[in-house]
Amino acid sequence: MIKFGTGGWRAVIGDEFTKSNIQLLAKAVSSKMKAEGVNEKGIVIGYDRRFLAKEAMQWSAQVFAAEGIKAYLVNKSSPTPLIMYYVMKHEFAYGMMVTASHNPSLYNGIKVFTAGGRDADEIQTAEIEKYIGEIKPGEVNEMDYAEGLEKGLIEEIYPLNEYLDNIIAAVNMDAIRKANLKVAIDPMYGVSETSLTTILHTARCEVISIHDRHDTLFGGKLPSPSASTLRALQNTVIDNNCDIGLATDGDADRIGVVDDTGRFLHPNDILVLLYYYLVKFKGWKGPVVRNIATTHMLDKVAVSFGETCYEVPVGFKHISAKMNEVDAVIGGESSGGLTVRGHIKGKDGVYAAALLVEMIAVTGKKLSDIYKDIEAECGSIFMEERDYKFNQEKKDAIFHVLMEEKQLPELPVEIDHVSYLDGSKIYFKNGGWVIARFSGTEPLLRIFCEMPALEEAKEICRIYEEFLGL
Repeated sequence: MIKFGTGGWRAVIGDEFTKSNIQLLAKAVSSKMKAEGVNEKGIVIGYDRRFLAKEAMQWSAQVFAAEGIKAYLVNKSSPTPLIMYYVMKHEFAYGMMVTASHNPSLYNGIKVFTAGGRDADEIQTAEIEKYIGEIKPGEVNEMDYAEGLEKGLIEEIYPLNEYLDNIIAAVNMDAIRKANLKVAIDPMYGVSETSLTTILHTARCEVISIHDRHDTLFGGKLPSPSASTLRALQNTVIDNNCDIGLATDGDADRIGVVDDTGRFLHPNDILVLLYYYLVKFKGWKGPVVRNIATTHMLDKVAVSFGETCYEVPVGFKHISAKMNEVDAVIGGESSGGLTVRGHIKGKDGVYAAALLVEMIAVTGKKLSDIYKDIEAECGSIFMEERDYKFNQEKKDAIFHVLMEEKQLPELPVEIDHVSYLDGSKIYFKNGGWVIARFSGTEPLLRIFCEMPALEEAKEICRIYEEFLGL
């Protein structure tokens, strides 16, 4: 059975990610579109550089064509945010992207987007799963790909320029041109290289690229920008005296940043920097939205501006929905995804990268200096993060303790309150917090703790490990 998580449907290639399951999903989406009367417009589908991604896109299109629904296929590997932008701009009811985002290379998957270019929410994905369950053997038909092209039920498009022009129009390119910046980029063997270099060269930046070739194994590493995966980018920034290093995950919806000193910036820091920049230097007004496992430093910055920080469950659909509701300036999560008011309703690492370069140009300051300014104004807070793998038996036991019996460890800090909105999150009276929750995209238990001192955060994580027998 195909099951959606917080980032779409993801599965191991050759296990559950198979042609039959891909086409089963396409059949379910086509049935949903017909039931809702939105099949006449058609659907747009893209793919990234993962193994079988292009073929999966084409196999999906053959089912849509057989159902009489036109499939617009982005015929080169492209960023996920490009597909979201195209769905929004051209008012499609649905779109799909073949990607497993930042998962290991043995995974692939499909993200489904709804009207406005939004990630399909739990209601939408539950309905798709219901349609899948109703499909009987032999009901999934496909049209020959060449026949689909000939009949106009499959059309190959490549709207990259339209997407890039939208970003270029939203960024202060004149300021960047005058700054003479040197930028290192690491697409992590993913799909952002063309987009990033086009924008940066247009802004007259000197660009140094690494890991830009097509490699379905992602160089043997996880295609997720982190302190452990971006060491080569750190060295490139230091060796070439770059102003900034920019990385994106496999499908370019998440961003990783190395500052001018070669230090990896946690995604939390990036969110804080951009919110601070947009309000203080660009004069934007409004709140900020973060998920339940993202830094409360955003709360401190919001308070300093007389604004509010809103907390939502993990899953970017919750971020975008809340942003839309409260007209937030920016929203994001500690895994590296963010978006800004007026752009698409989902994560975009390419746009975030362009904004960070603009920030350096406009402020005339190094990233390291800007963050020091923020800490001077708002104070500091320190986070510790830990991931744990488990088998199903261990998962059931942990879930029983945390979410059913609602047990808590003995902690050395006074508790203010506890939330079970998404996992078990303890809020302390000193402003710190700790959360234990299961990942929605990988078989992991994640513990995040943020405290006034790093040693305090580490100690609370240690106590949680002992309490859960990890």
